[in-house]
Amino acid sequence: MRLPAPELPADADAAVALQERLRHRVAITPLPARIRTVAGLDSAYTESGAVAAAVVVLDAATLLPVATAVAHGHTDFPYLPGLLAFRELPTALRAIEQLATPPDVLICDAHGLAHPRRFGLACHLGVLTGLPTVGVAKNAWGEHAEPGRERGASADVTVDGDVVGRALRTQDGVKPVFVSVGHRADPDSACALVLALTPRFRLPETTRAADRLCRDALRDGP
Repeated sequence: MRLPAPELPADADAAVALQERLRHRVAITPLPARIRTVAGLDSAYTESGAVAAAVVVLDAATLLPVATAVAHGHTDFPYLPGLLAFRELPTALRAIEQLATPPDVLICDAHGLAHPRRFGLACHLGVLTGLPTVGVAKNAWGEHAEPGRERGASADVTVDGDVVGRALRTQDGVKPVFVSVGHRADPDSACALVLALTPRFRLPETTRAADRLCRDALRDGP
């Protein structure tokens, strides 16, 4: 994939301004009716700022890997709430660029609309790549009721009265995951896809595979 070079702000004020400018490009639409491949994206860091980003593409029907890519980099952008995308974007985009064929959907281990400016990493990556993108986070950002204990139960996540995602129970009795629109997705189709990606475990198979690969890549070095 060929992607445009991302705009990389030098400080927090410029980063906030960029998020405010780009967030209006997010499209909330159902995911594609036919999904053949789904990619997971994750990044791992060292205390010194070294980054390894990994993308793993799975066959949507079998959940078996069909392609992988890894990129290494370094970040100097500070660790600031609401601005984590700027630590991950450069290396993550380089990993995505290595894919010969774009996936039908990209799953991020991050929030999308569930964000102070409704523009988390999943939104940012979706807007920059043009890919349908869904955020699946391990922890909530916002208020939510506890969903039912059965697999598939969900409850809206809200911020200031706005629905920004859903708490989704992917296995009976386990802690929910938090699904939010990134780009070219909507809550119903996003939750349906996440359930299809979690046949046995709490987290999507895309996330599990990308997490393993980026940690291995960080340990082994470039």
